[in-house]
Amino acid sequence: MTKDVFTFLVGGKAGEGTKKAGLTAGRLFTGRGLHVFLMDDYMSLIRGGHNFSVISTTSSPISSHYMAADLVVALDQRSYDNHRGHLAKDGVMVYNADVVKDAEGIGLPLTSLAKTFPNPSLRIGVGTIAVLAAAIGITGDGLEALVRAEYPRDIENNIAYARAVHDAVPQELHGRFTLPEGDEARAFLTGNEAIALGAVAGGLDLYVAYPMTPASSILHYLAAHEEELGITTMHAESELAVINLAVGAASVGARTMVGTSGGGFALMEEGLSLAGMAEVPMLTVLSQRPGPATGVPTYTLQGDLLFALHYGHGEFPRIVASPATVGEAFSVTAELLDLSWRFQTPAVLLTEKHLSESRMTTELALDAAPEATGIMHAEGEYARYRLTEDGISPLLFPPTTELVKWSSYEHDERGVTTEAPNAIMSMQEKRVRKNKALVAHMQRMRTVNVYGDKGPIILTYGSTTMSVLEALRAGGLEAIVVQPLYLEPFPWWELKRFADERIVVVEQSATGQFARLVSERGGLVPRAVVTLFDGRPFDPHELADELRGCL
Repeated sequence: MTKDVFTFLVGGKAGEGTKKAGLTAGRLFTGRGLHVFLMDDYMSLIRGGHNFSVISTTSSPISSHYMAADLVVALDQRSYDNHRGHLAKDGVMVYNADVVKDAEGIGLPLTSLAKTFPNPSLRIGVGTIAVLAAAIGITGDGLEALVRAEYPRDIENNIAYARAVHDAVPQELHGRFTLPEGDEARAFLTGNEAIALGAVAGGLDLYVAYPMTPASSILHYLAAHEEELGITTMHAESELAVINLAVGAASVGARTMVGTSGGGFALMEEGLSLAGMAEVPMLTVLSQRPGPATGVPTYTLQGDLLFALHYGHGEFPRIVASPATVGEAFSVTAELLDLSWRFQTPAVLLTEKHLSESRMTTELALDAAPEATGIMHAEGEYARYRLTEDGISPLLFPPTTELVKWSSYEHDERGVTTEAPNAIMSMQEKRVRKNKALVAHMQRMRTVNVYGDKGPIILTYGSTTMSVLEALRAGGLEAIVVQPLYLEPFPWWELKRFADERIVVVEQSATGQFARLVSERGGLVPRAVVTLFDGRPFDPHELADELRGCL
């Protein structure tokens, strides 16, 4: 049967290769010119926890995975129990008959077959790809080419095991599913990889981080590609070290980005306030997971919105943006680096685990990266905090014979500490003027995305936008989706035209933080608020049912 959207789900214990199997399936689909969305779900355990990957593919753009799977491969009892309810109509359950008992579906001796080869526990994931290959009609030679490309270590044993599993698949499953026709291969990236590349496109010199899920893979990706990308990465000993290293590096001219999650961002607040006072340009990636405290480290939520908007103490310009898609993560990161340097103030890219770690086919706007900006000192005596009409002072970096002083204390134009009332007021007013200049500049930018042209209004932001768009497609619903891309300064000038419309807000927080924001800052009163806060992203069909009731 040919499916418009085909979904493959593979589940097993941590360490059994389910994530690699999901990535391999995604690459297989992208290689056929299809659009793909891949979501990894995993517990914060190195061994033994339940992991699964869901890969949905279609011939048209797709912005979410579907939990209703056409093919499920369950490697252990827990995977079978958890996912037997996730079968789509006419879906097929394949399970590891060596460890799953009293099951319905197709049982295969995946463990027994693996034991005829060295390191059998490390080989099970290859078997799941053999099952997928059989189900979509890939023959033995095609399977061998796939395994050679994706599992090069101990390659001959991997090929032999894959062929053994492929041969064990009952004939009725071979070629059961026919994938839709694709057109061209596309980039297949996670949000974090796109953020990393976008930062490089925006002129990144230095990335500093202490690993914290779900931001960690930005550090891993940039560190692995330092030479090709021409950047430096630093794995510091703590988030306190990260933020202070970043402030110091930026003050001598390095375009700097840091990344963390909620707990690390809390530790960075004092350093970010230092950046606000010293007018240090730098970008912080805040990738949200459920909190408070340690929360649920490997899952997704949007509970840090108000925290990101109001971080730090004192009054200074803050820039916060939240991209919706992988492609947007690339372009917005480059744009934020530019804005931070243009206005000499810290910026925050707010995202979530769902965008950070999900992988989707995309096309990057490689020509969208702005030119590196920053008003450089030209001539005359240098004053780091020179009072200007727009509040933006010239920059000068060592080596130079001029005094270059960045200060955490209130200061005069040259950066010398002051407690004089007039000087304090002058610098406070300078930062206010800068914020006004920032707002004026942003009014000439794209700060809000609007999808659709008729129907009621759905307001959402961040990765939840992807879920909403796919839900409308899955449910055959008509609506106008409005996504504020920038959240601080809040683009009220774009949103005021929706003030008299019927509005539904969709977000992933328990207290409706985004609904509160659009009401207080945009003057928009939602008729309904749809929320989900169990750590999992919306499923398109379930969200469509909720929206149908609201709209």
